Amino acid sequence: MRLPDIPTHALGVAGIGGPVIFTVLVIVQGVLQPDYSHVQMPISALAAWPLGWVQELNFAVLGVSQIAFALGLHRAVRPGKSANQGGAGAALIAMGGVGVLVAGAFSWKMVGGVPTETPPHVVGAITAFASTGLGFMRISNRLAADAAWKDLALYTRVTGGAVLVLFLALGFLAVDPGTPLNPWAGLLQRVLCLVWFSCVIVLSRRVMHR
Repeated sequence: MRLPDIPTHALGVAGIGGPVIFTVLVIVQGVLQPDYSHVQMPISALAAWPLGWVQELNFAVLGVSQIAFALGLHRAVRPGKSANQGGAGAALIAMGGVGVLVAGAFSWKMVGGVPTETPPHVVGAITAFASTGLGFMRISNRLAADAAWKDLALYTRVTGGAVLVLFLALGFLAVDPGTPLNPWAGLLQRVLCLVWFSCVIVLSRRVMHR
């Protein structure tokens, strides 16, 4: 199948723009919703408030941005000779973008005055974090085989592992009431997003110049 004919430089710009816009809008929404806690509540919970449509749009922008980033990375990095150096890493990263789109399409709802997660949103979130983490780890092998990218291979691999570890910690130790890190679930998720977004921005900057 022929890939869309979009300039690679533009795909790199999109990869940077998505995380930046997402972060700014999350901060702004938190200011506008005084009863929302950045420390305790997940980012997705913002969709349950009256301005929830902003967060739904935010997810859409981030999802499209990540898919564009994955396409740009696939174009910019030379394919390797082994199966571990093919297009699977970029495909997993793009699948992470699809997960973000699903999470936004099935956002949190306010039920009895309580922000409540929907089952399809859970599926989208798992897809987003797991696919992105695995995608970073897989594509690091391809980066290592390209002289123009090998300096970012270890960083990308470590980032992928960190995304997976933080996601598991969030899921098992923070999300549910009564779990040890539940009072800091929002903060933990923001650390996860910082690790994820930083890698996307670093790689996107390289894509722009390839």
